[in-house]
Amino acid sequence: MPEGCGASLRYRLRTGIGPVRARVCGVFLVTLIGLSACRVSSPPLARFPEPVLDASLAAKRDLEAAVFAGGCFWGVEAVFEHVKGVVNVVSGYSGGSAATASYALVSRGATEHAESVHVLYDRAQISYGQLLKIFFAVAHDPTQLNRQGPDRGTQYRSAIFYTSLEQQRIASGYIGQLENAEVFKGRIVTALAPLMAFHEAEAYHQDYASRHPDQLYILLHDAPKVARLKSACRACMWRG
Repeated sequence: MPEGCGASLRYRLRTGIGPVRARVCGVFLVTLIGLSACRVSSPPLARFPEPVLDASLAAKRDLEAAVFAGGCFWGVEAVFEHVKGVVNVVSGYSGGSAATASYALVSRGATEHAESVHVLYDRAQISYGQLLKIFFAVAHDPTQLNRQGPDRGTQYRSAIFYTSLEQQRIASGYIGQLENAEVFKGRIVTALAPLMAFHEAEAYHQDYASRHPDQLYILLHDAPKVARLKSACRACMWRG
């Protein structure tokens, strides 16, 4: 069984133990969501600068991949699935070997993998720097070391797996911008590492938040991220 209270809850939901439905527990869930929002203190979106170092938009359709790790991949995937210019998002594992790329092993923290998402985007519609801004401002909290929300362990670490030296340069530059602007109260612990391989997660993890919108974990930890993106930039939403 997965380690950590959040992973344990996710395990119970995935296996169908104790399903929670909003239509049955509406008032209770709304209260919990409110309490969860109070626990998470995200910087105002207006404090996040536009990337100074960034790639120019392509003149025509040009697909490129970006890989981000920011805790449970359900929520990070859900955020990027709503971004205009993103063609496809896949949940998976990065940082470890193919032999250990399974939820049963990764969720125990016994591998070098991080739960991550592979974002395929069109460089004619959105830049890598803009994806980074969404990653830091909406998708996760980069000041939490080896954890994210209720999930604990190195598998939930904050990391950017760059696919080119240009991505490394842009990511490093934007982290520097955020630190200089003191956007976060804590130190940014996001690790930068070259992408050696991305291993797609099991089928039941794909599009999990959109397929299970009434589950407690999704309502508490992932739906607020999508709502934050929507309130921040309706124009950059691919769908509502």
